[in-house]
Amino acid sequence: MGRKNKKDKGRIGVVYSTSDDFDYDYDDFEEETLPAGEQNLKVMLDKKSRGGKQVTLVEGFVGTEDDLKDLGKLLKSKCGVGGSAKNGEVLIQGDFRDKVLDLLKSEGYNAKRVGG
Repeated sequence: MGRKNKKDKGRIGVVYSTSDDFDYDYDDFEEETLPAGEQNLKVMLDKKSRGGKQVTLVEGFVGTEDDLKDLGKLLKSKCGVGGSAKNGEVLIQGDFRDKVLDLLKSEGYNAKRVGG
């Protein structure tokens, strides 16, 4: 799975054109971050493909990678652990579901706990 650049994201719906003078206009596409109140985030515990270690996973973020990384940085610092933020997911090392859920709700996000 390769990295997508901004031009790839702007080609929604256009697969191929037979026109010789066709040029896709990339300027119209801007990725926007939904306000915190409109985000529907899912907080879950994940153990798959991680060598048996538990991680808290936050899925469903809609917005720019920079805003996602800011959210990940906030959660990591408040929990005092490491993690990552990419592809619309924030990964926090360890089982911090309750703490992450409380932090997200205090920041105004619509968040719910998913799974056991």
